[in-house]
Amino acid sequence: MPPPSYLPPRILPSLVSCSRRAVTSAATAAAAAYSTAAAGGNNGGRPLRYAVLGAGFAGLSVAWHLLKHSPKGSRVRVDIYDENGIGGGASGVSGGLLHPYSPKVKLLWRGAEFWKECVDLSSLQSCSLEVLNSDEAQCLIPGLRVPLNFAVYMPLALNINPKKYLQVALFFACQNMSDEASLSSSEQKECKLYKEHVDDLQQLAGDYDSVIICLGAKASSLPELTNKVPLRTCRGVIAEFQLPSDTVETYGSQSPSILSDAWLAFQGPRTVSIGSTWQWKSENYSSAVSDDEALTAMEELLPKASAVYPGITKWEFVQARAGIRAMPPLTANGSLPLLGCLNDSIGKRSNCSFWLVGGLGARGLLFHGLAGKLTAKAVISCDENLIPPEFTCWKEP
Repeated sequence: MPPPSYLPPRILPSLVSCSRRAVTSAATAAAAAYSTAAAGGNNGGRPLRYAVLGAGFAGLSVAWHLLKHSPKGSRVRVDIYDENGIGGGASGVSGGLLHPYSPKVKLLWRGAEFWKECVDLSSLQSCSLEVLNSDEAQCLIPGLRVPLNFAVYMPLALNINPKKYLQVALFFACQNMSDEASLSSSEQKECKLYKEHVDDLQQLAGDYDSVIICLGAKASSLPELTNKVPLRTCRGVIAEFQLPSDTVETYGSQSPSILSDAWLAFQGPRTVSIGSTWQWKSENYSSAVSDDEALTAMEELLPKASAVYPGITKWEFVQARAGIRAMPPLTANGSLPLLGCLNDSIGKRSNCSFWLVGGLGARGLLFHGLAGKLTAKAVISCDENLIPPEFTCWKEP
């Protein structure tokens, strides 16, 4: 393969945005809600109760799969805790580019399975590749620079707005599943969001059957997990640009987004996000970006972006946003999510079990579907063996 600066651009199509739905948060504590819950179901016992910490890609995927795969006729309640609300962390500021390939256009380990869990395969068979020459690529994106006279096109890959996806699609799906279950006399499902900070896992143990930690880089800040989870932090800054209002020429509505040394995620004909920087070992968890940090990011990203799409120089900087990635160790299969039961690490002092979904790194959008499904099934069955060992081997001494 040629050096990174000469890699051909990879091209992604855009996603049509959905309408926005307001997300409501519960204001009272979960314990108070439980005290008023009606009896019934589960052979007359209390509902199965799950606490999901984190309302990003991982947390909402786990919540949805807990509701979906819970035993038929059961009563289930899923409480999601996130002080910043839905998509308030790194998931909400990500670029939103969804595809199962590495930067060298190699299918990731279990990439097809990750992809299938993220998209509806009723109309999509696979995320296929097409090799284009320079002229063909420039028909898709006028002005695209193709150094090696070829580009790789992913016609079925997606470019989504991550915050809208989390707030409008995934959280709504959880609520909708709960509403549909309420129409049944044999089962009951509830899903609520609490904008609250949780800093002590044992405080939740008495109220829940299982607690699933999906806090990204903040998982290591929990006292019970300090120095027990092999995560590295990496802050990424994304810069947003818009075409000036007096510019007649716009980015083509059918033109795809671009992956190269920097990626360009187009959200409509006049808005683009460019990313991302990599600031290892950062402890800055704020999504806010200072003027100095934004300037540094632009100085790094713009030359990379303009190398493949020179027209970006006509666009004006609007704002920058940032998030902390939770990066897992590198394995023979690549950088994989960290999944599994934490009872041995935390010390089980009640009937509550503790689980982790972490280390989704820079591929949270791709990984979240399968990671959430595997974890939810293991939680429901109380069987960690349902999770492939490649995702749990991080716990081995």
